[in-house]
Amino acid sequence: MTAPLRLPVSVLTGFLGSGKTTLLSHLIRTPALARAAVVINEFGAVGLDHILVEKSSENTVLLDSGCLCCTVRGDLIDTLRTLFLRRTRGEIAEFDRVVIETTGLADPAPILHTLMSDPLLASRFRLDGVITTIDGVLGAGQLDDHVESVKQAAVADRLVLTKTDLTTAEAIAALTARLRLLNPAAAIITADQGAVDAERLLDAGLYNPATKSADVTRWLNAEAYHDDHEEHGHDDHGAGHHGHDVNRHDDRIRAFCLTFDQPLPWEGVVNAITNLIAMRGPDLLRIKGILNVIDSDTPIVIHGVQHMFHPPAQLEAWPDDDRRSRLVFITRDLDRSVITAMFDMFGGLDAALPPPHARPQ
Repeated sequence: MTAPLRLPVSVLTGFLGSGKTTLLSHLIRTPALARAAVVINEFGAVGLDHILVEKSSENTVLLDSGCLCCTVRGDLIDTLRTLFLRRTRGEIAEFDRVVIETTGLADPAPILHTLMSDPLLASRFRLDGVITTIDGVLGAGQLDDHVESVKQAAVADRLVLTKTDLTTAEAIAALTARLRLLNPAAAIITADQGAVDAERLLDAGLYNPATKSADVTRWLNAEAYHDDHEEHGHDDHGAGHHGHDVNRHDDRIRAFCLTFDQPLPWEGVVNAITNLIAMRGPDLLRIKGILNVIDSDTPIVIHGVQHMFHPPAQLEAWPDDDRRSRLVFITRDLDRSVITAMFDMFGGLDAALPPPHARPQ
């Protein structure tokens, strides 16, 4: 008996006024999301934005009992369970994906936790990706002043720049450079009057719907974490590299990739990550990795957000000839050296990144 198809879930987030609802209103009118269920979270008793979206999708559900990042998590679980049940019973039109729009003040991590931790949801839904809107006019200031904005950008798979027609090319270039430092692997896409081709935002997860197989290289994007980023992007602000201001909140966020040349003992990996979670779980904003494990001919993929991890997935084959283990970390107030030390201490592993000439091209 084959396992049931898990429906992809896209989490749409972004700071207040950054254009989430405008983008969503455009997306749900496109063929790619014609059969999508939309869950909207509004802070407050009346969700005005729901009126706009409701006209375009009969599968829209409004959660107005609170913020998704706190009390409404139970509501989210109930809503997704109910949506799936009603779909199974034929009470609503059959949908093939879900989009969750968060409130502008939401930390998206608890939503990702929910998708990972609830057994029924995890068996019926899979995280496709996090889409974050960035205000082209106000985004730099929001990154300066609001740590929620920084976290929304840091955990994204897709960053969408909005309102770029209302500011200068120089300002957009500076904001783009800052976002690339904050989240090197995320695709940065410019919206045109709030519109973006849906195909550029969707299918950002591990599995490629077109091939029905894992696309680790695209999902992990480990090559985005260059040496100059690791050496200067966050730890050498005093030298003025990239012109980045150490007083900005995103100085607390670090993004890097650890690479291991030799096969790893699975127990050592588990011990290292378990201790990392116990000691610094809230600061592990996101982890992705493909592992070459001793006594396994095929790779193991891991994916986690803070203290919560998806069950490891064993792939049927390696995606290419590169057999190195690669672990991508996005952390807050947690240096790369702390994590490498944790792996050395608990896993007996050499976490040194090979020089650029040793990497496959």
